[in-house]
Amino acid sequence: MKRYWEIDALRGLMLLLMTLTHLPTRLTDPLGQPFGFVSAAEGFVLLSAFVSGLVYSRISYNQGVDSMRRAFWRRALKVYLSQAATLLFLFTIISAVGLRIDQPAVKNLLSFYLANPREGFLYSLLLIYEPALLDILPMYIFFMLISPWVLAFALRHGWAGLMMASAVLWGLAQFGLSEWLYGLVVRFTGLDVPFHEMGAFNAFAWQLLWFAGLWMGASRNSPDVRPFTFPKWVLAIAAGLALYGLYWRHHGIHGQAPFGGDVELNLLFDKWQLGPLRLVNLVVLGIVAIQWGPAFMRRIPRLHWLEAMGRASLPVFCAHLVAVLLVLAIYGDSQTARPWWGDGLLLSVVFSGLYAVARVSQWLDARKKKPPRPSVQPLRD
Repeated sequence: MKRYWEIDALRGLMLLLMTLTHLPTRLTDPLGQPFGFVSAAEGFVLLSAFVSGLVYSRISYNQGVDSMRRAFWRRALKVYLSQAATLLFLFTIISAVGLRIDQPAVKNLLSFYLANPREGFLYSLLLIYEPALLDILPMYIFFMLISPWVLAFALRHGWAGLMMASAVLWGLAQFGLSEWLYGLVVRFTGLDVPFHEMGAFNAFAWQLLWFAGLWMGASRNSPDVRPFTFPKWVLAIAAGLALYGLYWRHHGIHGQAPFGGDVELNLLFDKWQLGPLRLVNLVVLGIVAIQWGPAFMRRIPRLHWLEAMGRASLPVFCAHLVAVLLVLAIYGDSQTARPWWGDGLLLSVVFSGLYAVARVSQWLDARKKKPPRPSVQPLRD
């Protein structure tokens, strides 16, 4: 099926921005949330959901729901194995280096595991304990596991009811659904993993973003598909709000905290809860990108290196985690631990490594898809 190189480039850009955000350098704050009060994580999840809806709905149309379900499960297993390998790297190499040089950043990151190594290892493999930086893939796995049933239902009965239910679940998440469920689990099972060690992302809120992307991707395979279009008044409002969010983010007096020290107001833009104003900011940016993005992409040279990173998003994402963890173990989380030229050198090495991972991943995929060469039988007299 047709591959959208623009989507690959955007996914590559999200990976680039996530790396800049997670690596502690002088560019972390200036380039964090560069387009408004929306991070690269939202873009990455939305684009991943779009691609999933596009690809797996086509499998359902061509090969049936069972084939689509198995394809989802294979992908979820691949992501789980990647998460397990990254956890193993964190619990062995990173913990050993951090403890050897007494690195506070690593000790803080692994506080639960260091206090309870056996439970920490087991619960992490069960995707219950999720150390910081390693908490987005478990949410992705959860979405991949439930998506076959959601997609199959939507292809038969439509998306309206599902998206309404998803919006209601997002609303409940804003008022403590996760904390309430956690309290019930602790009461009946005695689970001893603290709530804050179970990942920063509220999956009950972020599922709205995933299923919206899944719907958008699946809609591209509909027999009566039409381009996404918006009334002029919607475009005008979206452009105005997007520009205002961009200005507020970079020229507001509080930087990435829109309301400074006001905790209650900042929750409206909260990343982990996918707060309502953050969702508005994301929607208007999405409308702007859909309306004017294609024309913009046609006017610039194709960034093949970004496309390569986007096509190999899973290995590149894991490689960026390895790089970030190594930097935290060696330098700590200070953004001024190195001079400017040191930050430039570090970023050059990391981005070169990520691109190399992308190219190697594509080469391996190409070898798997290449048909075997026919064996040549010797001539006989």
